[in-house]
Amino acid sequence: MKYDVFGVGNAIVDIVTEVDHHFFEKNEIEKGVMTLVDEKRQLHLMSVIDMKKSRLSGGGSAGNTVVALSQFGGKSFYSCLVAQDELGKFFLDDLSHHGVHTNLKYENCPAGHSGRCLVMTSPDAQRTMNTFLGVSSFLSPLHLDDEAIRNSSYVYLEGYLVASPKGLDAMKEAKKIAERNKVQVALTFSDSSMVKYFSKQMEEIVGASVDLLFCNEEEAMIFTGTNSLSIAREKLKLSAKRFVITRGANGALVFDGDTFVDIEPYATRAIDTNGAGDMFAGAFLYGITHGHSFAGSGKLASLASSHVVKQWGPRLQKTETEKILREFNG
Repeated sequence: MKYDVFGVGNAIVDIVTEVDHHFFEKNEIEKGVMTLVDEKRQLHLMSVIDMKKSRLSGGGSAGNTVVALSQFGGKSFYSCLVAQDELGKFFLDDLSHHGVHTNLKYENCPAGHSGRCLVMTSPDAQRTMNTFLGVSSFLSPLHLDDEAIRNSSYVYLEGYLVASPKGLDAMKEAKKIAERNKVQVALTFSDSSMVKYFSKQMEEIVGASVDLLFCNEEEAMIFTGTNSLSIAREKLKLSAKRFVITRGANGALVFDGDTFVDIEPYATRAIDTNGAGDMFAGAFLYGITHGHSFAGSGKLASLASSHVVKQWGPRLQKTETEKILREFNG
């Protein structure tokens, strides 16, 4: 196979900033979730934060995952959409820097504004995101690369895309191409708000089943309509052949198609949980496409996540991922 993972998702540049607890109530922001906003609303929020202390980073849920996989030594491809603007160039340069292939060429990108996400990190290490999708909301089946999908071990679908009709169409088409060519289909719910407010669309993309599902405890319980994790994990068997439920400081629960495996957490001091789930998925996908068991891949993913939450931002440096691999293999 040419690629381990073909990702489909939003192209977002993160503007990462720190705020206090009062900021959310004062500015009427729902804390701890991702909220889609229009450009006017986002520009207002950017005017009341300290932009000089903020940092730019390549982002997007699936974007973070394919970059992580690439940093660990995997081969990834990303279908996305940016505009011909400064942030669009920043995003594409960032993909190239991390060795992620894409069929998107800057000179062919549309006019307009690239997607950006205001990532507000509070003192309790929670991340709250307000996202303006820009041209990323026009991502459609036209932006897929059939040949790259056919030459991949996994297609990885970003749950955030269900919020856009064209994005949902792109997910369905990618899944259809993958299934036709016996390529495994992985899906991440991405955020509890996607499962809560777009449940019908999420069920549409899950369809009869997906090969591998990534979610956290809250998303698993919302999707299955229960307040019990033990019930949720049994119900998820009807929607996914295999799945991973991340549990924050409690590690993760992996179902390999036959048995459940508890993945122990690594002790760490979290200062920013933004991107922890994306990192977990990237490391896990690297593991299962490079000869590791589900249990082993879960251990690697848990280790990688414990490192990313110790820093600001959703991505690690390649030197850090190499260090993690040495620790894991040692």
